[in-house]
Amino acid sequence: MSVTATATPAVVSPRATRTPGEVDNRSTYISFGLAYVLGHGSAALSKGDAPVLDLPGWLPIALLGAGLAIGTVLATRAALRAQSTATDPDEILSGKLLGAAWITAFAALFLTITGLAAAVDHPDLQNLLWPTGSGFVVGLLYVAEGAARRNPLHYTLGTWLALTSTGALLLGDPGFYWVLTLAGGGAYALAALLERRRLASHSR
Repeated sequence: MSVTATATPAVVSPRATRTPGEVDNRSTYISFGLAYVLGHGSAALSKGDAPVLDLPGWLPIALLGAGLAIGTVLATRAALRAQSTATDPDEILSGKLLGAAWITAFAALFLTITGLAAAVDHPDLQNLLWPTGSGFVVGLLYVAEGAARRNPLHYTLGTWLALTSTGALLLGDPGFYWVLTLAGGGAYALAALLERRRLASHSR
């Protein structure tokens, strides 16, 4: 009597792989979020009629600038890593143009704020315009990137930053800085958490 064994093919679970060209924004969100919390938070605590802390006037803007600079570098690295796995020439070109847009936008913002401060002879104007202008510019860049990359989370974060950064101008010290700290920093913290879920869903 012979027994015929039927071979059952082994079921191999597919490995989760990230979609080619997908940008991981978590490190950027964390860096920008810390810039908002430390930069705007220190300004909120040290300005107004009854400041909580006695800090040098240059410290809040320095903390904000350092965080934004680090975040921009991390965003550029993430975009370059994504481009290295992309295969669509149009997608690669789109990523390069979006990266160049950051340089153009902040160069134009620098010239605008510096020119306005010199024209009205009000040096303290820069302390107000830089937080608002940087949030507005970053928000619009996120909107453009979110639309190009079909990333609703990035698009929504950009919309929120653009609106809250400009809307905060309606408030005086220190309310202006508290809005930027809580609304901006909180949005980045939430976005960093949701970004992990978004990447996991794209890896399935």
